[in-house]
Amino acid sequence: MASASILLSEEQFLCSICLDVFTDPITTPCGHNYCNTCITHYWDTKDVYQCPLCKESFTKRPKFSVNKVFSEMADQFRKSKQQRQTSSTNPEPAEPDEVSCDVCTETKTKALKSCLVCLTSYCDTHLEPHLKLAGLKRHKLIDPVKNLEDILCKKHDRPLELFCKTDHMCICQFCTESDHKLHQIVSLKEAYGGKKAELGKTEAEVQQMIQERRVKIQEVRHSVEFSRKDADREIEDSVQVFTALIRCIERSQAELIDVIEEQQKTSEKQAEGFIKELQQEITELEKRSSELKQLSHTEDHLHLLQNFTSINSPPPTKDWTKVNVHQSSYAGTVKTAVAQLEKTLSQEMEKNLHDAELRRIQQYEVDVTLDPDTAHCELILTEDGKQVSYDNVKKNLPENPERFSMYANVLGKQSFSSGRYYYEVQVGGKTAWTVGVARESINRKGGTLSPNDGYWTIWLRNGNEYKALAGPSVLLPVREELQKVGVFVDYEEGLVSFYDVETRVHLYSYTGCAFTERLYPYFSPCFSRNGENSAPLIISPVNHTD
Repeated sequence: MASASILLSEEQFLCSICLDVFTDPITTPCGHNYCNTCITHYWDTKDVYQCPLCKESFTKRPKFSVNKVFSEMADQFRKSKQQRQTSSTNPEPAEPDEVSCDVCTETKTKALKSCLVCLTSYCDTHLEPHLKLAGLKRHKLIDPVKNLEDILCKKHDRPLELFCKTDHMCICQFCTESDHKLHQIVSLKEAYGGKKAELGKTEAEVQQMIQERRVKIQEVRHSVEFSRKDADREIEDSVQVFTALIRCIERSQAELIDVIEEQQKTSEKQAEGFIKELQQEITELEKRSSELKQLSHTEDHLHLLQNFTSINSPPPTKDWTKVNVHQSSYAGTVKTAVAQLEKTLSQEMEKNLHDAELRRIQQYEVDVTLDPDTAHCELILTEDGKQVSYDNVKKNLPENPERFSMYANVLGKQSFSSGRYYYEVQVGGKTAWTVGVARESINRKGGTLSPNDGYWTIWLRNGNEYKALAGPSVLLPVREELQKVGVFVDYEEGLVSFYDVETRVHLYSYTGCAFTERLYPYFSPCFSRNGENSAPLIISPVNHTD
């Protein structure tokens, strides 16, 4: 029997209904074999008794008995197959997120394929009939999927094999003849390719958006960090300002107390002098009183008469009726002191605020050098580009649109179109100069120094005339000769400010400037005659004070 079963092919032991090895096989009148349970259940659901394979119909439901010989052969084949499966590598059970075989009864192994006709997923073992049986080979196999009913058309119970581009939905073949007739229909593969390309584009856009937001996060963090530094700096400056004011108040209070105590000491010293004199006179008077008492009690007539004249008169004393201790009047002392303190505090506060302001903007220091391509032909620039002076000798330089030709001017090499920047220029020892900033499009062959023409500057003329060329010009309240000028620009704020670096005083600010071009540092040492005003303008490093 065993040898006989070996001669039969594996397909002959599989039921075409359950696709598994026969269990209690029976044979239909047309000669086909089925599991007894399979064919019984099949006919229970049908109105016509028909062979599932050859479709031969029977007028009456055939009566069957189990084919014992074939049953034994099937049982032996099942055991042989189980032994082969046991001897081979045991299949691993499917993971929770994997599709499992619908046929496996005990351990649910991982499905290898899903059949769109059978609507069943098969593992490697149970997939074999679909790979060997001629009738099953025509079935469409796909990669395993869960919920196979989701890939069927709900209306026609057919596989969703097409895509309607008109309605943007997956459809079956029957849908093309009804609801989607005359619509633009393509295969799932073609639709997949197009949608995948769209997904790739969308993914790239999403990644770009992610990157932009990450950059924005860095900007926000940088802004917060910068704001924190500004806040810390403001706190530090406020502590210094208020500490200086508190010290000023304490100093004024100590001075007031010293004045009051000094006046009190003077009064006390005067009183002590009066008391000392009075005590000395009392001592003399007490001595005279004692002598008078003794003389008045004497019985010696001669002794009394001889001493009467010298003793009878009081000793010389001071007239104390108009003598008074000078009492200091403190009325108005505190008021006067407070008024003076208010004036001192105002000056001290202004000084400290200016100092704090200058220290704050000095953090925006930039390295500025002079651009020889813009320098007037009678200017001399040092090799390091940090100094410029007037030479009064015209040099043979190439003419270019960037070079100043009418006035002794020169621009910095560096330009700025955003942010804040600060630099300092040494101007001491000169009788005329101009410093500031200029926009890129200024007329370098003429023009006037005014904001309307693209200049934001201050100058010195005649040795003591300091002005901001605001159009009209503004006279600057400079008390002593400026030695070093600080220039600060806030591009976005539209601000250009000038400072006296030595006294740490704010000189002037251009506000509300609508900058739309690049800005360049601007310098003019002005003309020199007979050695006067020959000192250079010097771009000096910033001395950051604590």
